[in-house]
Amino acid sequence: MATRHGTTPSQTIGPFHRIMVPWEGGAELVAPDHPAAIHIQGCILDGAGQPVDDSVIEIWQANVHGRYAHAEDTREVPLVEGFEGFGRAITDGDGRFDIVTVKPGCVPGPGETVQAPHIALSVFARGLLKQLVTRIYFADEAAANDQDPVLRTITEPGRRDTLLAVPRASGGAPPVYDFEICLQGPRETVFFDV
Repeated sequence: MATRHGTTPSQTIGPFHRIMVPWEGGAELVAPDHPAAIHIQGCILDGAGQPVDDSVIEIWQANVHGRYAHAEDTREVPLVEGFEGFGRAITDGDGRFDIVTVKPGCVPGPGETVQAPHIALSVFARGLLKQLVTRIYFADEAAANDQDPVLRTITEPGRRDTLLAVPRASGGAPPVYDFEICLQGPRETVFFDV
């Protein structure tokens, strides 16, 4: 007679991101001394406000002219030699990350609209069976943000702010932007179904 052992307990993925998904160049899409370089620094927090270490952020963005380094972007907008627009930032033990990149230019949106400068992010972390997709917009691009077709769909008060990287008032070079990703809770970042 066979013995019944019940169901197998559920499992979450990870934590293994730090060792399983290295990327050459990591989170430096440009050199820190690049003339157009910016830093985006922040952290990933769980629903209790605790840092999420061992998570990965994949970065995908257009160059400073608003063109993607992708075969499907055939617009007559300049490519920037050596800029691929892709990277991976791995959080440290305090859930912190540092991305070195350039502020992207505006890109076409649905119809005849124009999207404000933004960076697309995919967040991978323990406990997530599927990545979360969000964007970084820039608080100092208020006029472009007001016209952005994606931001305009977010009408709940205070929710747009979860997508804004805020310039640090240091005045140093390169400029530094602060950006926090909250996976759950009252300050949960806006995530998109894609």
